[in-house]
Amino acid sequence: MAVSKFRLVLGVLALAGCSDARYDPRGVDHDETLLSVSATGEAETRPDEARFQAGISNWAATARAASEANAAQIREIVAALRGVGVAEKDIQTRTVGVQRIDYGDRRGQYQASNVVAVTVRDVDETAAAVTAATDAGANIVGGPDLRMSDPEKAANSAYGAAYRAARARAEAFAEAAGMEIARVLSIRDGGGSQGMRYFPGAVPVAPPPPVAIEAAMARPEEGGGIVMAGQTTSAVSVQVDFALVPR
Repeated sequence: MAVSKFRLVLGVLALAGCSDARYDPRGVDHDETLLSVSATGEAETRPDEARFQAGISNWAATARAASEANAAQIREIVAALRGVGVAEKDIQTRTVGVQRIDYGDRRGQYQASNVVAVTVRDVDETAAAVTAATDAGANIVGGPDLRMSDPEKAANSAYGAAYRAARARAEAFAEAAGMEIARVLSIRDGGGSQGMRYFPGAVPVAPPPPVAIEAAMARPEEGGGIVMAGQTTSAVSVQVDFALVPR
């Protein structure tokens, strides 16, 4: 009986000893120092595809006449796009509409419009696709939006650069403090941007301001344009917690 009581006392003392160790939810041990580092990384990639909108807007005395003429013209635009190599799956209807005009010189007439979104898988063929659409009668042209077919690949390169920058910064801190990195405690995604695309991150940050795409397109009535692919920058940030120990 005395032995059991003795074991019980030892167990209580052991628990009391454990409570002296400070608990840190970030995973830092009592002999370690927490270092939290934020860093950014960038990667520049040439866009390899483009998206733009093309369509036709016309007027007639009746809604039916406007719609029929509009349908015939949008078919010609689609055929022209197909003729320069744009696949059918890369042409998608964006808007179709008919409305009565109750103001201006065309008051009492009906306006019909049809706009398609076009994806060009080879960015160097974008100008040819725009020219084909305008030559076929398109009087609505918007874009282009220049993109990467594999945006994650470019983003991952930027994230890799961001982590390497964070590690280098942490090593500089550790050396100055006479310490060294023992381990990585956590890595948090701070998000970022890729051209006009925004990456939300685990660390709340304000979205970046819009980035203008450097592309020039001639007016539709000139029958085409020049599209310059340039480079799109993927810019991201990470926050990394390191555990430092004395050397």
